[in-house]
Amino acid sequence: MKRTISDSPLIPDKIYFRIGEVSHLVGVDTHVLRYWETEFAIIKPFRGKSKQRLYRRQDVENLLRIKGLLHDEGYTISGARKFLKSLYHHEQIEAGKGNVFSSKLSNNEEPLLHLIKVELLGILEQIGRVKNDPYK
Repeated sequence: MKRTISDSPLIPDKIYFRIGEVSHLVGVDTHVLRYWETEFAIIKPFRGKSKQRLYRRQDVENLLRIKGLLHDEGYTISGARKFLKSLYHHEQIEAGKGNVFSSKLSNNEEPLLHLIKVELLGILEQIGRVKNDPYK
């Protein structure tokens, strides 16, 4: 069975994490975390009275997902951003209307086709054929 990010024993059971803790958990330097905040809208740490960044558990999980896409799977920043947007869009569809693919695809086929679609959209955008991103 594949382990999900939210099941990871690496993340302590806390409400907020400081940037140094998150840096250690994710395995990247603090400047990388600050850069990823500018590139990925899903990363929005809370700023306390001391003006320090305070990350929620969801932020840490998203950062782990981003690191996996960039470092392990070879995505570019742009490709990872598109993948996460489409993943979020897909999760919204499943949560609201049920799985639109369930009648046609098995559970094993769906993620693969989704990844192929995201990659193809990225390629088309790079060659200038897609003017409007359907996930914006």
